[in-house]
Amino acid sequence: MGRVTERRRTLRIRDGVVSSRPDTLVAEEPLEIRLNGRPLAITMRTPGDDFALAAGFLVSEGVLGAAEELRSIVYCAGAQDDGSNTYNVVDVQLAPGVPVPDITLERNVYTTSSCGLCGKASLDAVRTNARFAIADTPPVRVEPSLLAGLPDRLRAAQRVFDRTGGLHAAALFSPEGELLDTREDVGRHNAVDKIVGRALRDGRLPLSQSILLVSGRASFELAQKAVMAGIPVLAAVSAPSSLAVDLAAETGLTLVGFLRGANMNVYAGDERIALGTGV
Repeated sequence: MGRVTERRRTLRIRDGVVSSRPDTLVAEEPLEIRLNGRPLAITMRTPGDDFALAAGFLVSEGVLGAAEELRSIVYCAGAQDDGSNTYNVVDVQLAPGVPVPDITLERNVYTTSSCGLCGKASLDAVRTNARFAIADTPPVRVEPSLLAGLPDRLRAAQRVFDRTGGLHAAALFSPEGELLDTREDVGRHNAVDKIVGRALRDGRLPLSQSILLVSGRASFELAQKAVMAGIPVLAAVSAPSSLAVDLAAETGLTLVGFLRGANMNVYAGDERIALGTGV
């Protein structure tokens, strides 16, 4: 299996002093996801938690929504001509009776490490595909002071980032601030898929009592993945996109951006933020 990090020689220039030394870089390799033996998608990812990544991807695609719908996930042997296993191809087998989506060229897409929705034929199809109605979930109320402390806790949990400086991260917290899970990946959407996929395989979907924190911006695909997993609160340390805000407003998702210390912007779902009087 591929390594999470790799070493490369680099020329360092610091205050005019030149030196040569190896540097630790985050690994990036392709992962081909097959569904019932047929190619579905290729994503660039950091090796590790590949089964969770594949499962989470299928949750966001509307294929999976419960652990019992997943029969198995395995690495495909003989991925190379000599029969060796690259550990870069996984096959997801659905449980008997679970509908298999039509795998066409529209769905057979290449997904870069920065884009989780390339090749989607219709954004409306994503909006209407959610199995879990966030607006109907039990009420979650979050104190702004609790949100303010989450980025530092996520940063403290980023072990590989400390060595490479080149990874996105996502973390799942309870409404009381308990850290439930954290994942790192070269792709921000992969980090979220790994969290959602682990939750699916553990039988914990929908994640209706949780807060999802991402280390970068809140793009449409991240808001979509939160909605598909039934997560009521998505917070990001950077900006959201206009389409992410639109999706949050339509689905009842609480969307927080620019979460930096005690400062934050709430773009949708502010009813879940426990504001003081006079606000």
